[in-house]
Amino acid sequence: MTHPFRRAAIVGVVLLPFVAGAFLVETTQERSGPRLFDQVLSLVSDRFVDSVGSSALYEKAARGLVRELQDPYAALYSPKELQDFTRMTGGRYGGLGMLVEDQEGVVVVTKVYPHTPAEGAGVREGDRIVGIENQSARGLKLTQVTDLLKGNPGTTVRVSFSRPGVAAPIDFTFTRAIVHIPAVPFAMMFDGKVGYIPLQQFNETSADEFEQAVRHLTHDGARGIVFDLRGNGGGIVDQAIAISNLFLRDGQQIASVRARGGATQVYVAKGDPIAPTIPLVVLTDGYTASASEIVAGALQDHDRALLLGTTSFGKGLVQSLFPLDGGWALKLTTAKWYTPSGRSIQKERKLVDGHLVEEPDSLESDSARRARPTYKSDAGRVVYGGGAITPDIVVRPDTLDGVEQDFLKAVSPKSQEFYVTLYNYAFELKDSVRPDFVITPAWRGELYRRLGAAGVTVDRSLYDHASSEVDRILSDRVARLAFGDSAAKRRELPDDVQLERAIDIIRKGETQADLFATTQPQR
Repeated sequence: MTHPFRRAAIVGVVLLPFVAGAFLVETTQERSGPRLFDQVLSLVSDRFVDSVGSSALYEKAARGLVRELQDPYAALYSPKELQDFTRMTGGRYGGLGMLVEDQEGVVVVTKVYPHTPAEGAGVREGDRIVGIENQSARGLKLTQVTDLLKGNPGTTVRVSFSRPGVAAPIDFTFTRAIVHIPAVPFAMMFDGKVGYIPLQQFNETSADEFEQAVRHLTHDGARGIVFDLRGNGGGIVDQAIAISNLFLRDGQQIASVRARGGATQVYVAKGDPIAPTIPLVVLTDGYTASASEIVAGALQDHDRALLLGTTSFGKGLVQSLFPLDGGWALKLTTAKWYTPSGRSIQKERKLVDGHLVEEPDSLESDSARRARPTYKSDAGRVVYGGGAITPDIVVRPDTLDGVEQDFLKAVSPKSQEFYVTLYNYAFELKDSVRPDFVITPAWRGELYRRLGAAGVTVDRSLYDHASSEVDRILSDRVARLAFGDSAAKRRELPDDVQLERAIDIIRKGETQADLFATTQPQR
């Protein structure tokens, strides 16, 4: 009940309108939430200077509500936005099979996926999209371009590209197809003993692809496997559960979800694992997030894998997708993930101007690590809580020296021209090289000449002093075009200190226990 004096004071104020400049401010009785919303909606509808339809008003109100929750992962999806979201998480879509990016207002092809309409037609990385059907692509946003490229499988679309060194636009007519973006781009063996599996994302086929890779490597005699989750931002959680299931014993907990006011939901391994004992090292970095952290945390807590690299991102919030009328949907954070030992995966992050700071903080200091709460694995090893997954062995990646950084800064204003020129030259070289090819001074000199002709000006002294970085970039591009991703990874191994360390650890141990015993984890 309202206090009598308080009510009288409010009524008194209502009778005294206050005029300030062009604004009339009235103080009213306290209104309930629904009444307040109805009044604001009515005033905006009737008195706002620009006419806004009722449907648009309700949509804006709904979006505003979601935005004001300060939940960085919440989203209200229109039917079109929901379709895009579903396609991205599903891993398949009706399209051409190329990744495009907006580079200073120009839509550029940055990757062509194998066995797709784009690859079959001869699209190259660096090609610029200048027209789609009879419409110019100039001035179109990236989403508008991708919307025009996508469509039902079996339909056709004509796309015009510009290519450096080719005067006239290149026209291709594509037949759209279901495009599968592989979660496991390749799997390979080092020294005939150590298997290596990079997992790029958790889409609808991740577990099947990963299981096939494990079976293939173990059949070929792998004594241990390096499971690379670096850069994997997550995806479909069910796939993370299924991949964890490949290594854990029946009944072992994989993760748990705790929601507001609800019972804890526990996920456990079921059935017999396909690889219950093979030694396993998991690589993590600051971009290992969400579903990736579920897998890494479960394998670490059960002493099933040695984690190596840098601390993961720390995204342990659960989003649920709620279907709404009219084809809309609401994605809302509803719970948090916990590892089997009880660690929350979610790392507290800063909000700046209402926006979440999404930068990873994987290079935490030893003192910061010691300040975090500690938990115990099944075998009694110390594992760290406080959000994110801290590896058992911290190995920082190699960084570029000052000269190499200066070189990359020098070419950055013309990065598009740089990578197009690099690609075209590598494409010419690919048919004349063997897997053990070496970058020659003549190749390096020819690349410099072509860069200059393309308008990419770099001081020759700086270019020569950064020759190791130039060679690395050119070698990687030639190897990928000539022999595929696995060949390029094999060649770049000396520059990947984290992978090198993981391979060396597996070489020294016969069992998972040996891997822990023969290393000195930082604690």
